[in-house]
Amino acid sequence: MWMKKLAQHYEKMRSIYPNDRLIVLFDIDGTILDMRYMVLNVLYSYDQTHVTSYFNGLKLSDIDVHENHVESLLSRMQIPDGKAKGILDWVTGNLWTPKNLLDAHLPFSGVMEVMRWLQIQPDTYVGLNTGRPEYMRAETLHSLNHLGKEYKVRFTDELLHMSSNEWEASMEQPKVEGVRYYQDIGFRVVAFIDNEPDNLLAVSEAEGNSEIMLLHSDTIFETTRGHLPTSSVSGNHYDLAQLIDEKSLPKNIQLVWHGLNDRANLLQFLASDVQWGEVDVRLDPNTGNLILRHDSFDRTPLQDQEDLLTLDEVLSPINALGRSINLDLKEGGPHISRVISLIGEYGFEDSRVWFNASVNALGENDFRRFASEFPSSVVQCPIDSVAPVITASPDEAKRTLDELKSWGINRFSLKWSTFNRRQVIDQLDDWGFEINIYNVPDLESFLKAVLLLPTSVTSDFNFPQWHYFGRGSGENGEYVPLDQVQASA
Repeated sequence: MWMKKLAQHYEKMRSIYPNDRLIVLFDIDGTILDMRYMVLNVLYSYDQTHVTSYFNGLKLSDIDVHENHVESLLSRMQIPDGKAKGILDWVTGNLWTPKNLLDAHLPFSGVMEVMRWLQIQPDTYVGLNTGRPEYMRAETLHSLNHLGKEYKVRFTDELLHMSSNEWEASMEQPKVEGVRYYQDIGFRVVAFIDNEPDNLLAVSEAEGNSEIMLLHSDTIFETTRGHLPTSSVSGNHYDLAQLIDEKSLPKNIQLVWHGLNDRANLLQFLASDVQWGEVDVRLDPNTGNLILRHDSFDRTPLQDQEDLLTLDEVLSPINALGRSINLDLKEGGPHISRVISLIGEYGFEDSRVWFNASVNALGENDFRRFASEFPSSVVQCPIDSVAPVITASPDEAKRTLDELKSWGINRFSLKWSTFNRRQVIDQLDDWGFEINIYNVPDLESFLKAVLLLPTSVTSDFNFPQWHYFGRGSGENGEYVPLDQVQASA
């Protein structure tokens, strides 16, 4: 629960010091970066360069030693002493080269998102406090920013403290000096995260650090676990669900509860604080009613126990509670006029109405009509088929999106599973388009989507951690029965 404790301590410090610049300090190696990748990469490169096969089949999970103790790994692999010395020399000479820093710098899962969350908080910063020597400054910033770009995390020269000397046998004093550096330039240090117990102990014993939460990244480390300060908290999983709760979500992102097509899910939504509810609107060919159903009757025939809700039955309580409606129109036809009439009859303001449809289901005239009759509404279409073109041929993609915009479409929707989604989202954002991320399957993915700061995020809200048990179309577009949702929860 170390991330939860960090969140609680951060909130406490923000409450006590509402006007201060708060900063959370991270060690780099073994805390942000999984050093096993660097060790594995340099061993592979030894085989490639020397045309040997000592490390064929060596896996990441086999690397269980600190990067300074590769000799114990070689000994366990029964590599002859005569060859082991040459390999160790190779490791020493190539582990920290700029090429290996770029090729093999990989972060622990979730750590970049944790830093992203901190960086988007008001007057809150992430600082680096590393024992790497000063001469590695440029390479360190370059490699970390190369990694961070995908997550919208940015590291700056001012917020990087390094050892003033060469590599040192003991890193405790440089870490204490690092904390003091940030305090001296006007930051209030909230927490310090490091994988070495001795570094945390030294910081705890330095004067003026009693308010700093000390977090131990329980990965691979050299110093003795018994030296951890009694007040420190250990963990090895950067769990966003522990760090971010519902009240901490950015207020400027519209959240949409997907698939309010049955009474149980509708009641879940109405009991929540989520403003937008989405319904899948179809025409029932048997009764002529406007009903709510994700799948077509051709694809999924009517089930014996299926209780179809009508659009009227959902609009009434949503409107009565001042909530907002997202109408996912699954098919076009004359009934679109009836949908528009119903919205008017219930008195929804334009700003509380959202129309979503595929351009294959509805035509240009329908989109133009939505935009004309509801000028302040959201008019949206999914662009999953355009997403690959955005990266491969951006000029062509831009022309397509501009044409759709001319129809009155003012937001584009993108699946969470989209390949290169962050690059696609960045490009859409650069072009000035509003973005909705949908088909977000679970709480961790939802929080990662929120950290990209799109205009809106659509999810089933099946988040047991938050006591939400929503349901809707699953990751493959299949409708999830309620009993399956309850069983998984």
